[in-house]
Amino acid sequence: MFRPRPAQARILAWRGGKMGVSAVPGSGKTATLVALAARLVRAGGLAPGQEVLVVTLVNSAVNNVAARLAQELQDSSDQLPGMVGFRVRTLHGLANDVVKERPGLAGLAEDFRVIDEREARDIMQEAVDGWLRGNPEVAGNWLGESFQQNRKVLQQDWPHLMRDVAGRYIRQAKDEELDADHLRELLRGQGMSLPLADSCQAIFESYESGLRYRGGVDFSDLIRLALRVLKSDADYLARLQRRWPWILEDEAQDSSMLQERILRLLAGPQGNWARVGDPNQAINESYTTANPNFLRDFLEEADVASYDMPQSGRSAAAIYHLANGLIDWSLQHPQPDVRRRQPLEPPYVEPAPPDDPQKNPDDVDGYPHLHHEALSADEERSLVLRSLGHWLPQNPDSTVAVLLPTNASGSKLVEQLRAAGLPYRENLISTDGARAVSGSLCRSLEYLANPHHSAHLSQIYRVWRRDERDREDARRSIKSLTGHLRRLRRTEDYLWPAPGDDWLDDFCGPDASLRQHLDDFRRVLRRWQEAADLPIDQLLLTIGGDLFHTEMEVAMVWSLAVLMRQFAELHADARLPEFTSELRQIAAGRRRFLAMGEQDSGFDPEQHRGVVVVTTLHKAKGLEWDRVYLMSANTYDFPSAMDGDQYFAERWFVRDNLNLEAEVLAQLEALTKDAAYREGGPTRAARALLAAERLRLLYVGITRARRELVITWNTGRQGDMGEAMPVRALREAMAAERAP
Repeated sequence: MFRPRPAQARILAWRGGKMGVSAVPGSGKTATLVALAARLVRAGGLAPGQEVLVVTLVNSAVNNVAARLAQELQDSSDQLPGMVGFRVRTLHGLANDVVKERPGLAGLAEDFRVIDEREARDIMQEAVDGWLRGNPEVAGNWLGESFQQNRKVLQQDWPHLMRDVAGRYIRQAKDEELDADHLRELLRGQGMSLPLADSCQAIFESYESGLRYRGGVDFSDLIRLALRVLKSDADYLARLQRRWPWILEDEAQDSSMLQERILRLLAGPQGNWARVGDPNQAINESYTTANPNFLRDFLEEADVASYDMPQSGRSAAAIYHLANGLIDWSLQHPQPDVRRRQPLEPPYVEPAPPDDPQKNPDDVDGYPHLHHEALSADEERSLVLRSLGHWLPQNPDSTVAVLLPTNASGSKLVEQLRAAGLPYRENLISTDGARAVSGSLCRSLEYLANPHHSAHLSQIYRVWRRDERDREDARRSIKSLTGHLRRLRRTEDYLWPAPGDDWLDDFCGPDASLRQHLDDFRRVLRRWQEAADLPIDQLLLTIGGDLFHTEMEVAMVWSLAVLMRQFAELHADARLPEFTSELRQIAAGRRRFLAMGEQDSGFDPEQHRGVVVVTTLHKAKGLEWDRVYLMSANTYDFPSAMDGDQYFAERWFVRDNLNLEAEVLAQLEALTKDAAYREGGPTRAARALLAAERLRLLYVGITRARRELVITWNTGRQGDMGEAMPVRALREAMAAERAP
C-alpha cells in the first residue's frame, strides 16, 4: 500500500492545470506518478473512451509503469469491471500512433514503416561511405597534418566520425522541422563559408534517399511528422485532446523541443499536464536533442504549479550528503552558459521522514570512500577486483555494481572478473554472452573466408571446443592440437585428402580415439564449407547448430542470423569479409545488439544479489545497489572546462582540437538563424556543455549507492590524467569533516 510523504501528498492532491515536479533520486517518482494516475482513473471524471495518458522515455519504463498501474487499479476496492482508463506510451510510440492515424497529412503512404536505430545507422554509414568515395579530398580540410595519410584514420576513424557529425546535423535539423530540400536552398543562397554543413547536407540528402527507397521514416521523423499532423488537422487534435484529458509526463528532463511542443498541443492551453523529472539527472544532451532547460523553464512559467520532491529513502546520510556537496560545488564553480543555468541546482536530497516505510540505510564506517592514489587503468581495475574479492564472500545477499564511463572499459573489467573467477552480470551495450557467441561466429566466418590458412584452422578448432576450456586436461589437449594444426603446410591434406594420403593416418597412428575426434571436427568443417554459398542467415544457423547448445545461445544465434540477413539486404554486395567485420564490431561491444526477449526487459538489481553487476553510468540511471564502485573519475571522463582538460568529443586526429559535431551545429544555426559563425568558437562553448553533462553523470553515479560508495580514478592511457576536480574537492571536504 503506497503511503505518500508530505511532498508526494501535495502532488497527489493536484486537481488540474499545469504542474511541474523536480524529483531527487530515490524520491519515489514512479510510485507517485502511478498513484496519481490511478487516482485520476478512479476519480478524474473520465467519460467513456477517455484515458489518462502517461508518457515516458523508454519501452522498459512503459512496461513497468503499465504493470504497476494495472496492479494498483486491480487492488482498488472501487475498480469497475472492464475498466481500463489509461494508456502508457513512450514519446516515440505516441508519435507513431499519431502518424499512423493520419499518414497522408504526414506525406507518407499508408504502409510506411519505422526504420529502427540499427538500420538507420547502416543507411547513414552507407550515405557517408558514398560521399567519402566521391569527396576524398575533404578529409584534408579537417585531419591533422600527420594523419592525412594514415590508413587506419582514413579507413576507419574518419568515416565513423563523419557518420556521427552528419547524424548530429540531421537530428538537429529535424528537431527544428527543417527538411533536406529547404536546407539545400538555404545553402545555395547564403554567402558564408560553411564547408562542414555543405558536407553534411550532401550526406543528409543521400540518407533521406535511403529512407525513401525503403518506404520508411526514422525516429526523428516520427516526432517531426507527428507535430505536423497535429498542427494540420484541428479536428483530429481536438479529438485527441478529448481522448486524453489528463497527461502525465515522466523523465521530463530528457524531453526535446519538439516532444514538448507535441505535449503542449495535446494538453491545450487550458489542459491538464503534469511534468515530472530531475534536471540534475539529464545525461543525454550531448548525443540527442534533449535539453534539461526545457523542464527548468516550464517549472518557472507563471501558470505552472511547481513542486519539489526532495525526500529520498534510498541512500545513507553520508552518501546523500556527498551528492548535496556536488550540487554546492556546481553552484560555487559556475560555468559559462548563455542561459545562466548551472549543471546542478537545488533541490537538495533530504532524508525520508522518521516513520517512512523506506527508511534511509544507516551509515557504514569509512564510506563513502574516495580513493586518493593515482593509479594506472590496470592498477585501478586490480584494486577494484581485490576489493570485490574480499567483499563478496561476506555479503552474499547484498547487491553491488561497478559503474564505468564506457562500454569498452566495462568489457575490460568483465574479462578480468571472468579470469579471477568472480561472479558477475554484465549490463552493457551488448551482453557478455552475446559477444561470446558473435565472436565465435566471427572466427568461423574468418576461417571460411580463408580456409587454406592453418592459423584460422587452429583458431576455429579452439572455438569448436569452447565448452571444454574450463577443464585443465581439455586445455592441455586444445593447446597441443591447435599447435599441430597451425603447423600444417597444406590444410587440404587434412580436410580433403587425396586417397591414401590422409594426414590423420600419420598423425594419429594407432590412437583410434584421437582419430575419431579429429575426424568429427573434419566433418563439421566440411559441412560448413559446403554451406558457405547459402544466404548468410542460413550459414550462421548451420554453424550455430554445431557450436551452441544452450537455449540462450541458440536464441542469440537466431537473433544474429536475422541481424546479418538485414545487413545483407542493405548491402547487396556484402560477402564473408563484410559479415565478419560486422560480427567483429558486435563482439567488441561497438554495436548495439539485443538478443531475442531482451529488447524491452527492465534490469532488476535485486535479481543479482551476491553478483557483481558491470554497467555504464548511463545505463545505471534509475537503478540502485547496496554497494557501488564508480571508476575512472579523472579529468578526461569528467572534465571541468578548465585549461588543460582533454575532451573525448575532440578527436585526436582532427586538426586544432576541433569538435566537429559542435562546429556543424553552429554552422547549421548560422545557416538557419543568421547567427555569426567563427571556427573554434563552438568547440570552446561545447566544452562547458560537456563538462556540465558529465557533472550530472557523476551525480547520477553517486546517487546509485544505498550504503557504500567507492570512487576511484586512473591516469589514463598516456598517464597524464588527473583526479576530476569535483571529486578532489569532495574528497578534501570529507577529510576536513572527518578530521578530529
